[in-house]
Amino acid sequence: MEAAAKTYKSFERLEVYRTAREFRKKMYDVVKRLPEAEKYGLAGQIRRAAVSITNNIAEGHGRYHYLDNIRFLLQARGSLAELMDDLNVCLDEGYLPPAEVEELKTESFSVYRLVNGYIRYLREQKAGANLQIHESFPPYGAEVLDEVSV
Repeated sequence: MEAAAKTYKSFERLEVYRTAREFRKKMYDVVKRLPEAEKYGLAGQIRRAAVSITNNIAEGHGRYHYLDNIRFLLQARGSLAELMDDLNVCLDEGYLPPAEVEELKTESFSVYRLVNGYIRYLREQKAGANLQIHESFPPYGAEVLDEVSV
């Protein structure tokens, strides 16, 4: 009996990743418009937090264990909250108009909801899983790695 090889589903196919990536691009656009005095302060912080969101979604997805994935998603959610506060700084300092800050915050809440939804999905999947190990023929060979599709 030959074991069915599972194909790898890329993190890039996740709605949460795609939405977070679009939000990251918008935050990078914000950085480009900040004053030169913020180049190494707020601008750097925004870039790091924005990249952290998508990096953590990708890294968690690559861990394969639901608890690791959730841990990285929680990290992504924390970075997203950081960006929400950075938007408050942009508003308070007059770097962005209030309407734009509100629009970006609305988008950030969309990402936040998707991250929370993905965490909930992972927890539900684990809760419904049969906790026994079933291996009729473990596909430990290198040939499984050759069947990766994106």
